[in-house]
Amino acid sequence: MSTQHSPLLKQAFAYWNWKCALMSAAARSLVYLAAMAHTGPRGALPVVLVEVCYVTLTAGVYAGMQQNALRLRSRLLGNLIIVLGVPGLAQTLDWFTHRLTHTVATHRTILSVSIFAVVSALFHLHVMRNGGFLTGQGRSLLDDFRRVPRFIAGFVLRPVDFLTARISRPARTVEPEVGL
Repeated sequence: MSTQHSPLLKQAFAYWNWKCALMSAAARSLVYLAAMAHTGPRGALPVVLVEVCYVTLTAGVYAGMQQNALRLRSRLLGNLIIVLGVPGLAQTLDWFTHRLTHTVATHRTILSVSIFAVVSALFHLHVMRNGGFLTGQGRSLLDDFRRVPRFIAGFVLRPVDFLTARISRPARTVEPEVGL
């Protein structure tokens, strides 16, 4: 089936972010492997192999959807799509994929991967809002990797910056009501 005959497939590949597909497949597979280590190689290997194949194919599309959400007029809506919408869809389809392939992960694994997905989505939002790991933006993957220490530092320090800004903000004065 060619992309010429399938508009949905053509659109999916237009959104595909290969940089994120590569990183997501490596990172999520390691999380699955660590979470499933107690089951031994016979239990963990099939789950990890399904995860590598599935994530390599889909993560680029999900990241492309997130990249497009950056363009939304409503920054809040874009952020919600990036942090909750796309990862929620990805986790749900990931769960169905493992059910269909009879490589069901343990509850502990699902919890671990879900926590990883939320933190990863927050980090992804931070990186994308700062111009990293975007496709079609003229930066190479190597340039993005060079900026990773700065991205990590900014992500880790973001809550501190947020709290500092809230604390140092002058209190609003309440104007007395007149004319009552």
